[in-house]
Amino acid sequence: MAKELNEETAFKISIKTLAGIAALIFTLVGMWFTLQADIAEAKELPAPPDPEVTRMEFDMKDQMIRNTIMETKSDVEEIKETLEKIEDKLYNR
Repeated sequence: MAKELNEETAFKISIKTLAGIAALIFTLVGMWFTLQADIAEAKELPAPPDPEVTRMEFDMKDQMIRNTIMETKSDVEEIKETLEKIEDKLYNR
């Protein structure tokens, strides 16, 4: 049978356990208030400016991409030539 809880029910909790529970509650409450203060401070800070891409930066990135594509193209051509040489040796052409 299940025991009923009433005014006469007694709990045995040590002082050490009560101190641990109190320390945990104080820690959680302190963290809550610190978090709330950080949120309030963040709300007051100015918003970061929108990043603006200059024409020079755009041109430099465009040129870098084009150079990378051209290098990749030349690498692929070299690989094709090497593959043809390997096939020639393999199949005695």
